Amino acid sequence: MTKTVRLTVAQAILRWLEAQYIVIDGVETRICGGGFGIFGHGNVPCLGEAIYPLRDVLPLYRGQNEQGMGFAAAGYAKYHLRRRFMFCTASAGPGTANLLTAAALAHANRLPMLMLCGDTFITRLPDPVLQQLEHFGNPTLGVNDAFKAVSRFWDRITHPAQILNSLPAALATMLDPADCGPAFIGLPQDVQGWAHDYPETFFDKRVHRIRRQAPDTVEVAEAVEILRAAKRPVIIAGGGVQYSGAVAELTAFAEAHDIPVIETIAGRANLLDTHPLNIGPVGVTGSDSANWAAERADVVFAVGTRLQDFTTGSWTAFAHDAHLMTLNVGRHDAAKHLATTVVGDAKLGLQAIGAGLGDHRAPTGWTQSTQAERAKWTDYVAENVKPGNRPNSYAQAIGAVNALCAPTDRVVAAAGGLPAEVTANWRTLTPGTVDVEFGFSCMGYEIAGAWGARIAQMEAEADSDTIVFCGDGSYLLMNSDIYSSVLTEKKLIILVLDNGGFAVINKLQNNTGQASFNNLIADTPTATHQVGVDFEAHAAAMGAIAETVSNPAELGEAFTRAKAATRTSVIVMKVDAYEGWTTGGHAWWEVGTAEVSEDEGVRKGHEDWESTRHKQRQGV
Repeated sequence: MTKTVRLTVAQAILRWLEAQYIVIDGVETRICGGGFGIFGHGNVPCLGEAIYPLRDVLPLYRGQNEQGMGFAAAGYAKYHLRRRFMFCTASAGPGTANLLTAAALAHANRLPMLMLCGDTFITRLPDPVLQQLEHFGNPTLGVNDAFKAVSRFWDRITHPAQILNSLPAALATMLDPADCGPAFIGLPQDVQGWAHDYPETFFDKRVHRIRRQAPDTVEVAEAVEILRAAKRPVIIAGGGVQYSGAVAELTAFAEAHDIPVIETIAGRANLLDTHPLNIGPVGVTGSDSANWAAERADVVFAVGTRLQDFTTGSWTAFAHDAHLMTLNVGRHDAAKHLATTVVGDAKLGLQAIGAGLGDHRAPTGWTQSTQAERAKWTDYVAENVKPGNRPNSYAQAIGAVNALCAPTDRVVAAAGGLPAEVTANWRTLTPGTVDVEFGFSCMGYEIAGAWGARIAQMEAEADSDTIVFCGDGSYLLMNSDIYSSVLTEKKLIILVLDNGGFAVINKLQNNTGQASFNNLIADTPTATHQVGVDFEAHAAAMGAIAETVSNPAELGEAFTRAKAATRTSVIVMKVDAYEGWTTGGHAWWEVGTAEVSEDEGVRKGHEDWESTRHKQRQGV
């Protein structure tokens, strides 16, 4: 007879999570690193009760905002290359709704995150309850249903026995290299506390692994044939290279066959900056050298990338007759734009294609040409980050930090103008040390995501720092995890670069022929009282060490002090909103422009934008 143990649903969920392990670098490690939680009436009575006894093995980090908790969970999963995750728990109603943006970020970036959120009562006896959204014709519909669009796995537990199927299915999704993404489990407030006789074997320790899908031999053979015939091949290396643990294989493949490598934003730290085959970042926020290579390549071999529009220049970055070939574990990503596909793990795929190529090497003249272009770009970046070459800029701040940081320090940025500036100007010192969140391009990720990454970094006992590049707009949107980092002693170094508003969108506004309006604080008609934010005082009020500097030289000195400190440091510097931008390295990007306008500048902006559309690949 099967032995059972009587537990509440909430207790069973936590006990099951405690028993799930994975092997990382030869060491068995619990897959779930703990959780982020804000309690409310929808989760504290039962889920809170279940978490408390396990607080030492599944630590619960108290967030300040549910959206920030989700960002932190994403940053944690990125650091661990999707091999570990955190859960997020929120109450029913607005607490759970606050997680929607973070779930969308995790979905777009293919990151594991488990959401355990309160829901309305299954019995409906107390309806309508506090914070319930009533849909008059469908009483089963609630705010939690909104997560169906931003989750890879979604369930609502209506009976205690359902978790016997739901939890393993959620974990299988989060660990699947092709389907990886957030899992949402709605927990009605009454069901959380209902008891059930669960089989004891359900809670036995289980060690999981992440599947490595071997590529099809026919697809490999076709890829080998294409690369052998290529005169001007180039590799686009994406974030999937790192998730596969294939950085060494990518490097060896490129070296063995002398093929230039260009990087996506997510793949920005696949190769060292100094590697002779690293031709630079590609696309809208790329480099002149990588875009030169992409435009002239006859075979574009995309490895571990979903080919987002910033990578492809809205599909203008490649020649119309270039042959697109992809290696991706996800069929959906591999098959884009009628590419020749190799569906499989990046590590195994590169090994198989490399074996088929044997000693074949790309034409020497082609590789040397791309390297000559990269040398020009290296010179450009060196001049671009130089202090005093123009008013204070993002690039100068990036250069100052890059020169002083440790090789293994982790850099975090997101949304606004900083992703482009970090991608273009940061010189990678160690593979896998750059996290530029541009999958969902989500303002507010910077500090919260870095907090999650720092938790993971300290778990790994890494002798390095987590460095955040944050604009004033993102800071004002979400800054409360400065306090979280202080409370939990998870030191961050945060650079707040103040350009007086949403300056990168102001730049886009101007580039499309419009006048500055509602982006910079100075150009906001309803901002009738022009007053600056004292970011230093604000950060200090949350317990951080904070100081304001006036130039990149002072920033470097402050950064050195922050490195020596044991507490979160915030360094504030004003940068120019108009003259501080990196002007090189941009590909075309499709945005909607006004075809008809009374403003001559807007009409001209539309004409200029459309004038290069002829370069856009139409599905082929």
